[in-house]
Amino acid sequence: MVLGLSARQLVYSVLSVAVGGGIVLLLYRHVGLTVSAYIAIPVVAPIAMTGFYSYHSMTFMEMMKLKLYFAFANRTYTYVSTEGGQAVRKFGQEEKIKGRTGKKGSKKNK
Repeated sequence: MVLGLSARQLVYSVLSVAVGGGIVLLLYRHVGLTVSAYIAIPVVAPIAMTGFYSYHSMTFMEMMKLKLYFAFANRTYTYVSTEGGQAVRKFGQEEKIKGRTGKKGSKKNK
């Protein structure tokens, strides 16, 4: 541990600072310091998150891959109702027939 960081956190911290600094140094002459910093942030944030973030023992990249899978590649399931108007009427008719003939579950109080 260096400065209280694990090896993984240290590597990704150095990598994100190097990438962010490189982007700012390359772009600040063309677009200015503020805009180059705004361009660097979306590039640096995922790198830094990979080093520090974990959720249910998954790294940031593993979790984002899983989220993208569930967002775009997940198979959609559709529900087809069997309780439409015709099915309900048919069920009601069957219950009436059972009630008349005294089958299943119809106990008459004496």
